[in-house]
Amino acid sequence: MKEGAITAAGELDATEARNRSVLRRRLLMLSVPLLVLLVGGYMWLTSGRYVSTDNAYVQQDKVSIAAEIGGRIVEVNVRENQQVKQGDLLFRIDPQPFRIALEQAEAQIAEAQVSVAEKRSELAGTGADIQGSRDAAVIAERDLRRQAELMKSGFTTRANYDAALHAVQEARTRLANAQSEAANKRAALRGGNPNAEPALLAAYAARDQALLNLGRTEVRAPAAGRASQTERVQVGNMAIQGVPMITVVRSDEVRVEANYKETDLDEMRVGQPATIKVDAYPGMKLRGHVASIGAGTGSEFSVLPAQNATGNWVKVTQRVPVRIAIDEKPSRPMIAGLSTHVTVDTKPPQSATAKR
Repeated sequence: MKEGAITAAGELDATEARNRSVLRRRLLMLSVPLLVLLVGGYMWLTSGRYVSTDNAYVQQDKVSIAAEIGGRIVEVNVRENQQVKQGDLLFRIDPQPFRIALEQAEAQIAEAQVSVAEKRSELAGTGADIQGSRDAAVIAERDLRRQAELMKSGFTTRANYDAALHAVQEARTRLANAQSEAANKRAALRGGNPNAEPALLAAYAARDQALLNLGRTEVRAPAAGRASQTERVQVGNMAIQGVPMITVVRSDEVRVEANYKETDLDEMRVGQPATIKVDAYPGMKLRGHVASIGAGTGSEFSVLPAQNATGNWVKVTQRVPVRIAIDEKPSRPMIAGLSTHVTVDTKPPQSATAKR
């Protein structure tokens, strides 16, 4: 009995094993086509929806800082990769030569003011000369009229009359000369306004320029960011006017410049969502959107644009820069120039598009 029961149980287990094996084969046979259908359906539904490129890099605005005056650097307050705020002092140029220039300008102002005072005094003196010449002319004309009456009565000579006439002419000439001299003195003072005197205006302008140059000896950060390329700023080095000394990488705006193939732009529009993967941080994904599409290909803005009007021309797919804005704050520091992989959803759901 025991042996028969054992034999029956073994046959039952073998049957169940065969049934399970058959079931697995059938499930496998059904799952493979089903998986192919699912993959094919997904590919069909998403075909052409996503466009991606790994020719994309993190970009930040960079400000090149150059000294507006030349001189020897006497103080440096910035280090490589140091965070700076807008208005922070980066380095200082020797201010002594510019203080001397300011003192010279102030001396020119004092000299011009003395000159103006002298001219005003001379102008006031011409008033007395004009009045004296006018009085002399009145007396000479009165004497001429008297001589004319006497000439009619025969009580004077022709010589006396001519002398009186000559005196009138001389008096009038002196009056005209005095008036001309006053006009010249007034013109030298720009109509009598001492603050408009050319020499004084030039002295004021020289002082303003000296003050401006003295203020420019302190070179400050024009924007907040991270200081870079500071090795050229050393105490004792000469700062040359207009030559960049420090670069500040601005931290207030981070973006991605993705260079897409021209064949990927058919369905791309501003505002479409994008996914950004940064090569330096494999586990980090960022949400973004298409901020703008470039106005020209990369070759159009190169220093030496390609000349395609040749006999051996070969068509090359062009790249168009697409600016991707980052919609969330990155959890890791974004460094300008980092490589990224950008995928743009060119057919987002209508609700998402309307919301954006």
